[in-house]
Amino acid sequence: MEKMKTALSHCEICPRGCGINRTAGKAGWCHAPLLPKVALVSGHLWEEPPISGTKGSGTIFFSHCNLGCVFCQNHTISQEGFGQEVSILRLAEIFLEQQERGFHNINLVSAVQFIPQVAKALESARAQGLRIPVVYNSNGYESLTGLRMLDGLVDIYLPDFKYWNNDLGVSYSHAPHYRETAAAAILEMRRQVPQDVFDAEGLLQKGLLLRHLILPGQYRDSMRILDWVRASLGEETLVSLMSQYTPLYRAKEIKALSRKLTTFEYEKVIDYFFEIGLKNGFMQKRSSATGEYTPTFDLSGVVAAESFMKREENHHD
Repeated sequence: MEKMKTALSHCEICPRGCGINRTAGKAGWCHAPLLPKVALVSGHLWEEPPISGTKGSGTIFFSHCNLGCVFCQNHTISQEGFGQEVSILRLAEIFLEQQERGFHNINLVSAVQFIPQVAKALESARAQGLRIPVVYNSNGYESLTGLRMLDGLVDIYLPDFKYWNNDLGVSYSHAPHYRETAAAAILEMRRQVPQDVFDAEGLLQKGLLLRHLILPGQYRDSMRILDWVRASLGEETLVSLMSQYTPLYRAKEIKALSRKLTTFEYEKVIDYFFEIGLKNGFMQKRSSATGEYTPTFDLSGVVAAESFMKREENHHD
């Protein structure tokens, strides 16, 4: 607990390095409070097959974000901050509840702003019997300081690599030096989980699966990212090339982002993936480019579940 308080008293857990004292109620660039804030606890069947499998991935969607993506499909929680603060104890309970529901894994969606709190909750949940894999679902804009707090606690890293051109990172996500930051973060993730391990059903138990959302007009930028993957991570790297871009949030106001991806653009990137010798790719159907896949953020699963409330009552009896 002391380690967590120290990290949050001069917060530099993400690349913003705000240095503010969150234990004193101060808020930095991401506006995240001291306690972890959660908008939705649910099951997700639309992750990549080795993550979702047949029973789904046990997602926990965290509020706030250290990016400011103009096309964010989850802007209600990332930019507007919808959600409910929970204690470290309650967060650990949520992890255990997701396991009880039978999901293949725990999926921490956009948790960078709460890394010290999440690490503490994971330690608590592990001590209470959490045994399914933990997935860290990241926007890629991570610091080495923050990621090293998760070393040994995260089984599967699921990072984005959004942009190669840093000008795009600034224009579309308000993220200076995105390329260098994401590259260093992904290499640290790979260091922590150097091998991809699958079970008999083909579900990922440990490893790294890198995601890239192809943006309209930017297929050449996507190719540069694939070049880096091939050179820095190797031909066997698991890569998900996503075609689901939809002009949501403020993207409609930006001409270059106001349309969906074309078949030509997506196929150019797919062809290049194989051309440079990458082997393990996950491709999306073009029908994925719709807002229908955006979750409804309604605080489901955030408050204490009845089974756990009864368990607490029995414990105190």
